[in-house]
Amino acid sequence: MKRMLLLGDEAIAQGALDAGLSGVYAYPGTPSTEITEYIQHSRQAQESGVHSQWSANEKTAMEAALGMSYAGKRAMACMKHVGLNVAADGFVNAGVTGANGGLIVVSADDPSMHSSQNEQDSRFYGKFALIPTLEPSNQQEAYDAMGYGFDMSEKLGTPVLLRLTTRLAHSRSGVATVEPKAQNELRLPQNKRQFVLLPSIARKNYQDLLGKQAAFEEASDNSPFNTYTDAENKALGIIACGIGYNYLMENYPEGCPYPVLKISQYPLPKAMIQRMFAECETILVIEDGMPFVEEQLRGFMDSGKKIFGRLDGTIPRAGELNPNIVARALKMEVQTGEAEKELLSPRPPKLCAGCPHVDSYNALNEALATLDEGRVFSDIGCYTLGALPPFNSINSCVDMGASITMAKGAADAGLIPSVAVIGDSTFTHSGMTGLLDCVAENTPVTVIIVDNGTTGMTGGQASSATGRLDDIVLGLGVDPEHMVVVEPLKKYHEENTDIIKRELAYNGVSVIIERRECIMTIGQNKKKTAGDVPK
Repeated sequence: MKRMLLLGDEAIAQGALDAGLSGVYAYPGTPSTEITEYIQHSRQAQESGVHSQWSANEKTAMEAALGMSYAGKRAMACMKHVGLNVAADGFVNAGVTGANGGLIVVSADDPSMHSSQNEQDSRFYGKFALIPTLEPSNQQEAYDAMGYGFDMSEKLGTPVLLRLTTRLAHSRSGVATVEPKAQNELRLPQNKRQFVLLPSIARKNYQDLLGKQAAFEEASDNSPFNTYTDAENKALGIIACGIGYNYLMENYPEGCPYPVLKISQYPLPKAMIQRMFAECETILVIEDGMPFVEEQLRGFMDSGKKIFGRLDGTIPRAGELNPNIVARALKMEVQTGEAEKELLSPRPPKLCAGCPHVDSYNALNEALATLDEGRVFSDIGCYTLGALPPFNSINSCVDMGASITMAKGAADAGLIPSVAVIGDSTFTHSGMTGLLDCVAENTPVTVIIVDNGTTGMTGGQASSATGRLDDIVLGLGVDPEHMVVVEPLKKYHEENTDIIKRELAYNGVSVIIERRECIMTIGQNKKKTAGDVPK
């Protein structure tokens, strides 16, 4: 056993490696990115041949991990919470197929939307798919949950969802590790039709899944991650979920005077909850995210007992949890300093100095200057900052790939020309199918792919489009005469503006690829090259 100082993300990664992981499949998304990056840079992973290349999107990652599980090896799929929406088809159906080799799906939620479009709670997905869910309260539990989760996945024949939130993902703590396990040998399912979801088979599999629920509930009742700590003062019982337990104990460093049920594994441990309801006068539910537990308590524990939490406003309905919010819920005094508030004043993000998107937006703005506003549909990436001054260029940002499909819908409605702005990595993530829809109907849209050769927003990970973007666009059926590659530089501003104007006037599908390397990866690549030179 040795101790390591790890982020929550890194603890998950190291825990998976030490539990005999054979492959991680992921698409970068904050706050989950560091899980896969840690494995990519791990000597242990390299020496044991662990697969760790980025997937094109979360759906392909989920399905590839399921395929590795089918082959009997331990696999992990990692994504942020909105990425689980992309992976939902395979994720929910994996509950019905079950697992062969251990399969853990990690979803990193982002309460307060630090870098996301919403603050949905992935625990609802675990309940919806009828599979066990783990929610560690600290870095040590995040590490321990991987070995425990893989073992449970194989013992009960089910995928396992592991949910964490931003503060746990991106904070560090000491973690005690165990001796690594060997990877599983190749082993195909005993039931050769387990993964064939024809209706007749799926119906049987679904009945099997329903039959496993009692075992899942028993596992939660006996889980080392769910604990009941008794206390003499029964005026209040506290249910603290995941990192909410840490926030609670920060307010009671000498021990909580009320009974505390710590929940880090679902389905809910009903026996422990029933004990708390029987012994305590009122209940406070502390959870980072949506009122997932609180809503269930008001259902199956309909005893007329007062329950406090997010639904009644004791804890704010929106935003992430923190120790001060917990203290207020407990009617404890909270100290806040004005100087601290000033230090934490938010600053609006902006494009990096020298970013190629600056020249792309300047040309686009000039090309559109004589037309009415509201024609530019953007996507998710660094270029989304084109919505802010000084550009004010874009009019939408909804989900990955939505720029092209929204532009198509607007054009179908008569808003012509309609423009889509999408990055190279986002295009191969989920923009290709939207372009295919446009090609199939020759919809009058102009698609601008800002190709900086990387997944820039999340730190410069490899893009699946690099070196093959032109061929993909042409392979989808775009007319070669209306696929143009330009270099977004100030010296080409007039030429690039004229090209955009010309393609806006074309009554059909046109694609402009604006290709120039990300200013940040230029520096990174120079450092790598310098490091390769013998000294």
